[in-house]
Amino acid sequence: MFRSAVLRSAATVARAAVRPAPSAVARRFALAPAPRVSAFTPKTVSFQAVRCYASGGGLQEEEVYERIKQLLSNFDKVNDPANITPKAHFANDLGLDSLDTVEVVMAIEEEFSIEIPDKDADQIHSVEQAVQYILKQPDAN
Repeated sequence: MFRSAVLRSAATVARAAVRPAPSAVARRFALAPAPRVSAFTPKTVSFQAVRCYASGGGLQEEEVYERIKQLLSNFDKVNDPANITPKAHFANDLGLDSLDTVEVVMAIEEEFSIEIPDKDADQIHSVEQAVQYILKQPDAN
């Protein structure tokens, strides 16, 4: 869209810069030739502003869950990878202690290229909370 807007603007400038040759009658009665307008004169340059919006570019809940599940299944201290469900609690269901939970949150930060403040990291104790937190982050990828 941006390219087509630039091309339309360039065509407008080109049309404004090209003038037809004066007729014989006009040349006969002309006192002075009309000033030639440069293609770069600010009065003749016009650009169309174009805004481009993206839609549907955010992460989906299923995708976030699968990535967190993969991350947790590769984590050595998870007692049984079969226990990793959307409702799984890090300490109760997966057998992680508080230090392991901090490591998991750091791994989630790295996986989704975000930074989770300590205040928010202290509130993440389950897979569901982690998924919901990631979905609320606009810059998570």
